[in-house]
Amino acid sequence: MWIASSLNDLLRPSAVALGNFDGVHLGHQRVLQPILNSTSESKDARTYLSVVTFTPHPREFFSGQSWQLLTPLAEKVKQLEKLGIEQLILLPFDSELAALSPQQFVEEILVKQLQARRISIGEDFRFGHRRVGTAADLQALAAQFAVEVTVCTLQTSSETGHRISSSLIRQALASGDIPQANQMLGRTYSLQGKVVRGQQLGGKLGFPTANLVLSSDKLLPRNGVYAVRVALADEEIKGVMNIGDRPTVGGKQRTVEVHLLDWSGDLYGRELTARLEEFLRPEQKFPSLDALKAQIATDCDFCRKLL
Repeated sequence: MWIASSLNDLLRPSAVALGNFDGVHLGHQRVLQPILNSTSESKDARTYLSVVTFTPHPREFFSGQSWQLLTPLAEKVKQLEKLGIEQLILLPFDSELAALSPQQFVEEILVKQLQARRISIGEDFRFGHRRVGTAADLQALAAQFAVEVTVCTLQTSSETGHRISSSLIRQALASGDIPQANQMLGRTYSLQGKVVRGQQLGGKLGFPTANLVLSSDKLLPRNGVYAVRVALADEEIKGVMNIGDRPTVGGKQRTVEVHLLDWSGDLYGRELTARLEEFLRPEQKFPSLDALKAQIATDCDFCRKLL
């Protein structure tokens, strides 16, 4: 997939899905569908199936604070590529872009720069200075340039009846409701990182763990213990994952550690992907290392049966 971070480096003309697409969840996939279903050939030229999003995230730009993402860039690329998107356009979200009126955004960005032939958005899409532009406004403005805009109805969860959104997925992860988050995503929420050397306390307890270094902008779920399936090269291995500060051993910073069930080998420097299946219990401080060891053994036995 072609990734463009400059308006001077685009594949044009384009069929465009507009939005932030953090999570590439089922609601986002509904917005992508009209683009994916559109013909990739026109009478005049090839039309590239494109997603247009913003960097940094607008919330980060306006708040001045870093924003943790469900899908950092590498993950977003992977998910969009799987779906058949050919180009990801990262519009630099700065004061100049934020100041554009809806008319200017359509004319200067979508029509002139992207050469959009077709556009797809969700019905809650907002654009232009102070987000005053609505989905209906985009349809009307784009029609002036003979550009068709498809407005997609919002996707709702079959289990809760609520609208699927990145915010609701964040809430589910924060509460440890992994099945709900996974249902809205349409896949398991995963943490991917490189294994680095830790304090090796797990090994001393008889449960060696892989300490993962993740992308700094990756959103972590609530602290606690999880049942996971770990992808390691071509293998899938059952595992138990702990996210937290490790209070029993006087930990000072949040870590992500995975114990692979019934597996042994050297993991240092390798990439692991832990797919979250269930939240088992909150992180807690145990009165002794023996008590901690006993609980880990219980967690492992439970995960073997669960997974």
